Amino acid sequence: MSQIFRVGVAGVGAIGRNHARIMAELAANSGGSVQFAAIYDVDQARAAELASQYGTRAVSDLGEFTDAVDAASVAVPTVAHREIGGFLLEKGRHVLVEKPIADTLDDAQHLVNLAAAKNVILQVGHIERFNPVMKQLEQHMTRPKFIEAHRLSPFPNRSIDIGVVLDLMIHDIEIVLHLVKSPLVEVDSVGIPVLTRREDIANARLKFADGCIANLTASRVSPEKMRKIRVFQSEAYLSLDYQEQSGWIYRRDGMSIAREEVQIEKDEPLKCELAAFVECARLGKRPVVSGQEGAEALRIALQITEQIQKGFATGA
Repeated sequence: MSQIFRVGVAGVGAIGRNHARIMAELAANSGGSVQFAAIYDVDQARAAELASQYGTRAVSDLGEFTDAVDAASVAVPTVAHREIGGFLLEKGRHVLVEKPIADTLDDAQHLVNLAAAKNVILQVGHIERFNPVMKQLEQHMTRPKFIEAHRLSPFPNRSIDIGVVLDLMIHDIEIVLHLVKSPLVEVDSVGIPVLTRREDIANARLKFADGCIANLTASRVSPEKMRKIRVFQSEAYLSLDYQEQSGWIYRRDGMSIAREEVQIEKDEPLKCELAAFVECARLGKRPVVSGQEGAEALRIALQITEQIQKGFATGA
C-alpha cells in the first residue's frame, strides 16, 4: 500500500454524502498523510457531483474503487453491505460499514470472518458511541439497574428496506449491550407498521441476568425528533440528550435529590467516528465498535423484529 493513506466512500446517498464531506475534511487537515482518493456509487451523476465538490474522483466500477483506496466507509443500502463490504475486505481493504452491519446474521458473520482472515479493520457505524455524551455515561455509570431510551424522528424517506428497529433502535441496543456487562435473558417487544410494510414504531424490554432492565422506544413517524437516554443505578441517575449533547446527573442527598448539570464538550459524532476509523485503519488499532459487536447488536435487533413480525401475523 502507498505511503499516503488513501480513503474512499462507497455510496453517497443521504448518509454517504456526509461521509464524503468529512473524509475531505480529514484529508485536508492531515498534513498530506491522508488522501481522499475516490467515491463509488451506482448513480454516476451523483458520484461525479460529490467528487467535484470535494476534490476527489468518481468511479463507477467497484474493482477500480478498491484499487484506489486503502480504507473505505460503506454507506450503501443494508442489503448490499455483504456484497460491497465483502469485496473490499476480500481485497485487503479496511472497512467501516454503516449500521446495521448487515440484514442477516449470516452476512454479518461472513464480514466478521473475512476481516479476521484478511487481518484488516472492520468497524460498524454505530455513531452514538462517538457522541460526546457517551463519555459521561461511561464515566458515571458502574452498574446500571434500569435504562430508558427514546429515539424518535419524522419519516426519513430512506432506509425503507428495513424497519425502525434496524434503522433507529439498533443504536440503543448496541449502547445498552456496551453498558450492561451481563447476559441478555429475556426480550419482550411490540411494534406496528404505519407508512411502510415493516414496523415504524417499536418498543422493546430487555432483561439481563444481573437484573438490569432496558426499555427502548423507537419511532420514525413522530412529529418531533428525540434522542434521549436515562440510566439509573443505586446512588444516581444520568439523563442525557444525544441530540442537544447535554444532560443532568441526579444524586441522592439525604432525603432529597441533588441535580448537577453535566459538562459536555460538543462535537460532530460522525466526524469523530470517521476520524477514529481512519486512525484504527492506519495504525492497526481495535475499533470502538468492532464487527463482532455490530453483529451482536444485529442479533438482538433481529430477535426483536421477529417478535414484532409474529405479532403482525397473529394480530396481537
